[in-house]
Amino acid sequence: METFEFPVRVRYHEVDAQGVVFNAWYLAWFDEAMTEFLEARGLTYRTMLDAGYDVQLVHTEIDWRAGVGWGEDVAVAVSTARLGRTSFALDFQVRSTDAAGNPSVTCDCRTVYVVIAVDGSGKQEVPQLIRDALGEPRPLQPLP
Repeated sequence: METFEFPVRVRYHEVDAQGVVFNAWYLAWFDEAMTEFLEARGLTYRTMLDAGYDVQLVHTEIDWRAGVGWGEDVAVAVSTARLGRTSFALDFQVRSTDAAGNPSVTCDCRTVYVVIAVDGSGKQEVPQLIRDALGEPRPLQPLP
């Protein structure tokens, strides 16, 4: 299966005084990318909610290699890293291409989500509709 990528153009308000994307925006990008990743695999967020499930971020780790600045086009690659009983982990990479066309990874992230019931009753086992959308765990491939 081809790696899912969510395109992002860095907006002016996402850049901080250092001239690079402020760190909190990465989590917003990853959240959007997760939603689009599931939808590309047949599960809209609305369908998941209507089925009585939601997901809650419980842990994330981000390692930055380089910053990205205003107006740059990047892609957030997403892959299922792990499937557990009540949780799953996704890997994210922010990928950039320089003027010569050389790709690079500017940051890596792994985020753990727990499945919860929308009725407030708490943690749930990962239901089949989410498992089907996530697919088998598969690490992101290194860039050439």
